[in-house]
Amino acid sequence: MQKMLLTVDRVSTWFGKFTSWSVVLLTLLISWEVFSRYVLNKPHAWVLDAQIMLYGVLFMMAGAYTLAKNGHVRGDVLYGFFQPRTQATIDLILYIVFFLPGIVALTWAGWDFANASLAIREQTFNADPLPVYPFKFVVPIAGFILLLQGVVEIVRCVICLQTGEWPSREEDVEEVDVDKLKEMVHVKDSDIEALDKYVTGKGGAA
Repeated sequence: MQKMLLTVDRVSTWFGKFTSWSVVLLTLLISWEVFSRYVLNKPHAWVLDAQIMLYGVLFMMAGAYTLAKNGHVRGDVLYGFFQPRTQATIDLILYIVFFLPGIVALTWAGWDFANASLAIREQTFNADPLPVYPFKFVVPIAGFILLLQGVVEIVRCVICLQTGEWPSREEDVEEVDVDKLKEMVHVKDSDIEALDKYVTGKGGAA
């Protein structure tokens, strides 16, 4: 069971990391358009639509990745003090009552929405139109992956209710642990304090 859970985590992670490259594309596209518009005086009407689509892909496909990493926002002020079984009970209720109906509706409606767009070969409304239907198929795809990850999270809740502990997750990029970083570079707190005093004194003297 744990192997299956981690496999789904890896799938969600792969899709999230793959579509995160849209950030690079967005950066290059915007930079090029700014140069083209203000230096070459040749603006392009389709660039804004392309930016919106790329951002939409990034936003939609990040949902399953974030859920796999347990990174969505929750009320940790109270939640963090609860025992794992209590946390799992709350999560399970919320997944069943709110998550599943919403994501199933998103996936179902998104599929109809995308097919309707494909049927009419929908395009953007500007001087240089772009096809919209490929982008709209991102909605059901993202919904399906998010639904799959949600089912895995429900299974995790059930396992936690049985064992009293949360199952492990696929490891990924984590925030920097300052204490561990100090140990790695052999820096002591006294060294940092001395550096602060030196910088402060130098700044005051200037």
